[in-house]
Amino acid sequence: MTTIQLRHKEVISKLNEINQAVEGLSLRSPSASSLGDNKLDFTAKWLEREKNIHELVSQYKEAVLKNLEDTRDNVNTLKEQDQAIK
Repeated sequence: MTTIQLRHKEVISKLNEINQAVEGLSLRSPSASSLGDNKLDFTAKWLEREKNIHELVSQYKEAVLKNLEDTRDNVNTLKEQDQAIK
């Protein structure tokens, strides 16, 4: 009979690597001052688009970090179940 066993340390190590990579992601907020005195429709739309992209990246990071936290909790639960079976 084949047994499936969780390699807890390896999984947690990979989750930590992913967590560090996600934490390292950064996107600077758009700066209206970098545009000078331009008051064009294009610059206003560009700033709005960049602001939306910045918000989406921030929301995405939050979702990924929450997912990593949930995965870590599930891996720890599996480890506890494996130990209880032995």
